[in-house]
Amino acid sequence: MSYSHDKVNPYDDTTTAKKTQVTGMFDNIAPYYDFLNRFLSLGIDQSWRRKAIDKLKTAQPQQILDVATGTADVAIMTAKRLKPERIVGLDISKEMLAVGQQKIEKANLDKCIELQQGDSENLPFADNTFDAITVAFGVRNFENLEQGLSEMQRVLKPEGQLMVLEFSQPRVFPFKQLFNFYFKYILPTIGRVTSKDPKAYKYLYESVQAFPDGQHFLNVLEKTGFKSNQCTPLSLGICSIYHGKK
Repeated sequence: MSYSHDKVNPYDDTTTAKKTQVTGMFDNIAPYYDFLNRFLSLGIDQSWRRKAIDKLKTAQPQQILDVATGTADVAIMTAKRLKPERIVGLDISKEMLAVGQQKIEKANLDKCIELQQGDSENLPFADNTFDAITVAFGVRNFENLEQGLSEMQRVLKPEGQLMVLEFSQPRVFPFKQLFNFYFKYILPTIGRVTSKDPKAYKYLYESVQAFPDGQHFLNVLEKTGFKSNQCTPLSLGICSIYHGKK
């Protein structure tokens, strides 16, 4: 099945690359991002992250890369739950990383977590570097999904694990209809008033609609070299954990 993932941009600008638009969008909403996540998901997003991170517990990874780390929520939670030697959080948005750095220092985790600005589709790391890679709500924003996944596969050690947490589309009536109404109308209105960026949360709805969720994403994982791929839907399918190995 083909999908229009790469055609959904944050702003109505056909001359600027999606990557550039995504960077600008997250720089704009960085100060409001954590509050809006908690508020708009009614706090459920934290339990989603916990469940996703716990998928890696049995492997006890010591060197972890958190791609599209944003404000470092997953990196911080991973440090606390898995106690690895080192976590590198990478993100394209300088403003999001600035917020994340403050949170890391406040949690006294700056010896464990290192943040750096970089492109998820051109990772600045050698082959076979990390035991595990986490990505929460990030792959949906890639300009080239397969390129980003191939890069993650490259920097993972053999048998290294990938954990992706991403929005998906509920299939159950009437929850699907309620979810779509909330995402399409309520969420963008709150986001517009709060974050001062009217496009950011409209893009959230559009990008979720365009993303190849469920089996379609498992197919992309397999195509980019991952094996033993599994999908675990959460909260009636609002969100899904994808777990695979190199």
